[in-house]
Amino acid sequence: MFRDETTGKQLNEPEIIRKAQHGDKDAFCHLVLAYRVAVINIVYRMCANVQVSEDAAQIAFLRVWQHLAEYRHQTSFRAWLFRIAINAALDILRREKPVIALDQIEVSTGNSVDDDVVIKQQQEMIEKAMMKLPEASRIVLVLREFQQLSYQEIADALEIPIGTVMSRLNYARKNLLHALQPLQEEI
Repeated sequence: MFRDETTGKQLNEPEIIRKAQHGDKDAFCHLVLAYRVAVINIVYRMCANVQVSEDAAQIAFLRVWQHLAEYRHQTSFRAWLFRIAINAALDILRREKPVIALDQIEVSTGNSVDDDVVIKQQQEMIEKAMMKLPEASRIVLVLREFQQLSYQEIADALEIPIGTVMSRLNYARKNLLHALQPLQEEI
């Protein structure tokens, strides 16, 4: 729920979207604030680069603003937004080679230094395994496992059949488990 700044009235997401579609910049700002972190997380999980994630999020929200009038309420706004974010990330990644910027990730677990090193190594291994997945499978995995989108929302966002979503997700999980087998053996 969002609060209308002028009237103090509680507004739901469809009302905010309609206001934004009619040019209300405050309403659009509410949408950006509500989804910014999720968009950055999706893109980061696809490319493992903080800078690309932030750039893609900015591009995505700019595109959303430019095309908000085209959004139809029959589909999930979240799925529509995530598809735009994924496309923005893919555009950036096509222009430049992705770099895994693990040195920018801080792990503050309260553990000993040895534990933190092990955790960082595990994160690095997981990110490398995810980056080895085919792009289509990685996108489906990120949307399902990290953003908890339903199969239908993923299908809508990617404009593919649900069966394809399930197939890609199965493929991604199997390959990720296979790639992470050495990590499982250590534990």
